[in-house]
Amino acid sequence: VPGAILLINTTKPADEVWDSLPRSTQEQTLEKDIKVWAIDAYKVALEANLGARINTIMQTCFFAISGILPRDEAIAKIKEAIKKTYGLKGKAVVEQNYAAVDHTLENLHQIDVGDKVTSTLERSPTVPDEAPEFVKNVTAKIIRGEGDLLPVSAMPADGTYPLSTTMWEKRNIALEVPVWDVDVCIQCNKCVMVCPHATIRAKVFDPDLLKGAPATFKSTPVSGRGFPEGWMYSLQVAVEDCTGCGVCVDICPAKNKSDTSLKAINMAVQAPLRKDERENWDFFLNLPAYDRTALKINVVKESQLLEPLFEFSGACAGCGETPYVKLLSQLFGDRAMIGNATGCSSIYCGNLPTTPWRTNAEGRGPTWSNSLFEDNAEFGFGMRLAADHQSEYARGLIEELSGELDGELLSELLEADQTSEQGIQEQRKRVEVLKEKLETLNNPKAGELITVADFLIKRSIWAMGGDGWAYDIGFGGLDHVLASGRDINVLVLDTEVYSNTGGQMSKATPRGAVAKFAAAGKGQPKKDLGLIAMTYANIYVAQVAMGTNDAQTLKAFLEADSYPGPSLIITYCHCIAHGIDMTTGMTHQKDAVNSGYWPLYRYDPRLADQGKNPLTLDSKPPSIPIEEYAYKETRYKMLTQSKPERAKMLLDAAQADIERRWKVYQQLAASPNEETVEGGDTD
Repeated sequence: VPGAILLINTTKPADEVWDSLPRSTQEQTLEKDIKVWAIDAYKVALEANLGARINTIMQTCFFAISGILPRDEAIAKIKEAIKKTYGLKGKAVVEQNYAAVDHTLENLHQIDVGDKVTSTLERSPTVPDEAPEFVKNVTAKIIRGEGDLLPVSAMPADGTYPLSTTMWEKRNIALEVPVWDVDVCIQCNKCVMVCPHATIRAKVFDPDLLKGAPATFKSTPVSGRGFPEGWMYSLQVAVEDCTGCGVCVDICPAKNKSDTSLKAINMAVQAPLRKDERENWDFFLNLPAYDRTALKINVVKESQLLEPLFEFSGACAGCGETPYVKLLSQLFGDRAMIGNATGCSSIYCGNLPTTPWRTNAEGRGPTWSNSLFEDNAEFGFGMRLAADHQSEYARGLIEELSGELDGELLSELLEADQTSEQGIQEQRKRVEVLKEKLETLNNPKAGELITVADFLIKRSIWAMGGDGWAYDIGFGGLDHVLASGRDINVLVLDTEVYSNTGGQMSKATPRGAVAKFAAAGKGQPKKDLGLIAMTYANIYVAQVAMGTNDAQTLKAFLEADSYPGPSLIITYCHCIAHGIDMTTGMTHQKDAVNSGYWPLYRYDPRLADQGKNPLTLDSKPPSIPIEEYAYKETRYKMLTQSKPERAKMLLDAAQADIERRWKVYQQLAASPNEETVEGGDTD
């Protein structure tokens, strides 16, 4: 638009902004007589103790330069809105936003654009030239905001979108990214496990593969038993895909002894690292993945050498849900079928503009589809029934063709032990041999068997979604599915609120927390979904918090998949709706567990068959009061500003809830099992 105003948020000094713009942008700016203003909003936010929240700052800039209202009047109205919006969150929050407004005008600069183009920079392509044709012709246009220009004929005819497309997006949104300190690292891989966007990865490999490595590529001899002698370990960051959340730094247990403020992972400015780390990442990706059948995947360190088949999603920086989704993809992704309830997870797991699910080197990856909010358990159950029917059909065809095929191969196929990673891989090999033999047969049944032979390999079926689905709208269907007795896994990503639709209260919302429809704090206790499921006695149930006990989380996922019946995993997911510093979200989970609010446990019906107590408590009795956990979160703390007496009453009631619930669980687990997982591992 001729005469328009362009506002740029940039870390560049005002006198360098014009030369930092691409040539095409400069040309349009001069041609259309566009006025350019710039601000380093992140600097202002940091100085005002707002973290990376720049909405107040950018809003102030808009009114300051748009002329819609007189500047002084606009500033006054912004401050009125701040008090109204954040008043309940405390005086400190209001004052921080006031300070941001005041400092904004000091840091807002009009840029002298001169009268000629000075830049030699060209705009980077939306996706690299080596991207697949679909990504270049369809995905890239959607990313550029040109999706409305695509013809219907460009869309997949059957609605099936290709996987592995987030890898081409390269958003470069992080100001700072983690940098690995080889000398301090203890190779625990905890940072890999908690990374919400799978941008930190670890590999163990033959040192001969380092020939031709970029000069800045880092590696070190692998530590720990079970790996070939002399092999190397590398921890690599995809800096162009990282969101800069800092969760990895927070969780890292290794301290630099010469400077205890530093760890084995430390944040550094992204821009100077981008070029070298892009080359390092490409080299890292071309290193072969470690043989998963040779790994002890029940150990955190080794499980995180498994390739994630869920990466670079559009979830919030520091998201508390996606580490669990990523873990599922690492453990079972090459044979997983996932029904996803509508909500946050269906958005960041979805196919547009890019798909975070990916395939491995063999072309295998998760089957994923989104269902409605109210029927996702049934949707996942349908996947279970379909997979079982296909498997039964394949077994029937094998019987019909038994006279034309090798009897020993058929017996091994039908009786295969697929309870381990090794067993599943052996079955894959048998299926490939079967297909080769079927190709030689002149029998229509052979062609039919080829189409369903892969269903002879164990499928891992998951119904996945948030607490709004599992506790509320979809609970009736969930109950029916869990009561079916069939082999289906349910993963509940519990943020304790309807996160995707604006933060409404759910039955998972804890007593005393403020949410929409609970402005005065929720008066009733949280629904105990796990305890309800345990009453069936034949459902595997686990409640986990990765930031508190990663080993227990890993064990729960493996046990749920191995259990030949319904399973339910309830995961603690910190969320921006809680009003916390997302950087410390994982370590904050420890407060939830230590207060007794979120007890860790596993209920395995198989133990009852062995004469043992099926319930194992994996966390200790409450060691801190609920206040030390709750009042670190704005959702609780804000009630002390608006209704202090009610806040105290609800907090006392919440403390009583914890003590009562802990006694119930202690009684149910009266005979402690030796299998209790007391803490994360670093070996």
